Amino acid sequence: MNPSLTRRRFVHSAGLTVLAAAAVPGAFAQADHKTVVALVGCAHIHTPSFVKLLNSRADVTVKWVWDHDASRAEKNAAQVGARATADLTDIWNDPQVRAVVVCSETNRHLDLVLAGAKAGKHMFAEKPLGITATDSDRMADAIASAGLLFTTGYFMRTDPKHLFIKEQIAKGRFGKITRVRGSCCHAGALEGWFDDDWRWMADPKQAGVGAFGDLGTHKLDILMWLMGDVASVTADIKVVVGRFPGCDESGEALIRFANGATGTLAAGWVAVDDPVTLMVSGTEGHATVFKDQLYFKSKHVEGATGTEPWKQLPAELPLPLNQFIDAVGGKKDQPLVTVREAAARVRVMEAMYEAAREHKWVKLA
Repeated sequence: MNPSLTRRRFVHSAGLTVLAAAAVPGAFAQADHKTVVALVGCAHIHTPSFVKLLNSRADVTVKWVWDHDASRAEKNAAQVGARATADLTDIWNDPQVRAVVVCSETNRHLDLVLAGAKAGKHMFAEKPLGITATDSDRMADAIASAGLLFTTGYFMRTDPKHLFIKEQIAKGRFGKITRVRGSCCHAGALEGWFDDDWRWMADPKQAGVGAFGDLGTHKLDILMWLMGDVASVTADIKVVVGRFPGCDESGEALIRFANGATGTLAAGWVAVDDPVTLMVSGTEGHATVFKDQLYFKSKHVEGATGTEPWKQLPAELPLPLNQFIDAVGGKKDQPLVTVREAAARVRVMEAMYEAAREHKWVKLA
């Protein structure tokens, strides 16, 4: 991700704009009846784009908006034509509300998600799912036991380049994969993205993590989505410029996957450039995402020489929030992130932070 982007352009580049969603065929399919949803928490940096997306869908009504900050609730309620409330039972007890979009501070997720599951509300919850693996497992258990639909904001799964790589791995086009690399870095700390409205995201007590966990969870999801379970990890996570006291700003992890491959994960808010965002290397193939272009080499695929950008890519998928709303509205086979997957990413990230603190390898399997 290009760190020269402004904060607004970063959110756009994350695939969270209405224009990106509108470009996907069927993203705004009409329904006979509108899906009624509530916005539970408005703290996350992606909330403005979610508001735009919800407003753009003719098949959605946002009925309620809650936030512990009354002014924030009122502001977002006005934007979606909803009622602001200071009482969550207005949402939990409303039979018209089928689903909730949880965009609160991460340390509020546990109480909100458990209450939402008890009330039988389908849930989109922003990443990461929880502060700890234990909390995340509790949420996963509650959502799974209630049989609810769930997804989270791992938008990188909708990228045609990532979809293509996953497809080629499944077809064996890389041979035995020996190593993978993922990087997700920008200049947020250098440019003060989290100085004002989003300051809580640079407070690990509220966010659970600093820069490494905030951005790293996206590319960790892609690595695990491609490679499967993680066996063990170690990491180096650190402060660089110290803009946000007590908050890490950069890190790199080394991963041993259960299938034997080795991975690395880089993430942070102090990068002036991040040209190579993904690499997959095997005994019979290689892929690199360089400056948002895919270079692919495989002896099993005609023309895949790795010398020019590969253009034969699948279509971009709808964004996670669109997938979620479509699923709640009855559309089948949406590629939702499961709540168990979301909890597993928290578990691995927690292990990476432990490894960095204690200068050791941490086993997960």
